[in-house]
Amino acid sequence: MNQHRAVHQAASLLLQYPDHRWEAQRALVIESLGGFPGPATEPLLRFCRRTAGIPLLDLAAEYVTTFDRSRRRTLHLTHYTDGDTRRRGASLAALKARYRQCGWEPSDGEPPDHLPSVLEFAARCPAVGRAVLHEHRGALALLAAGLAAQGSPYLDVIRAVRTTLDEGVRL
Repeated sequence: MNQHRAVHQAASLLLQYPDHRWEAQRALVIESLGGFPGPATEPLLRFCRRTAGIPLLDLAAEYVTTFDRSRRRTLHLTHYTDGDTRRRGASLAALKARYRQCGWEPSDGEPPDHLPSVLEFAARCPAVGRAVLHEHRGALALLAAGLAAQGSPYLDVIRAVRTTLDEGVRL
């Protein structure tokens, strides 16, 4: 279970917009995952290797192209289940209430369904957080399919997360 928490926290860091903290976050992920070898951590380390040496501006442009310009590759999980409907508002409110019940509130200013926030929640509150991730397995599968179709290195991060939920899930 500690490995799952480490994978969720690492994936949360790697799926955030690459800004001036990116290199330090990537280095922290590499250092932290060294104590947890296995099938869930290898995709994260592979992603770190693949993105090493890419100029920050290029990485940021890739991030925007990958996640911000396609509904098929959004990091907002309720888009896959609710789209832009009133149901999505209810889903977001319910997720925020679950966070509050555990005494946690995301600090990134994103809606509560933003995958990096969900992953950080899962790392901090593993029982409830893992349940939230399980509820969004379908969204993670669709995101993985979109990333695979694009040939994105971010697919490795989603693979790692999915491995913590369903051993043997591969894409």
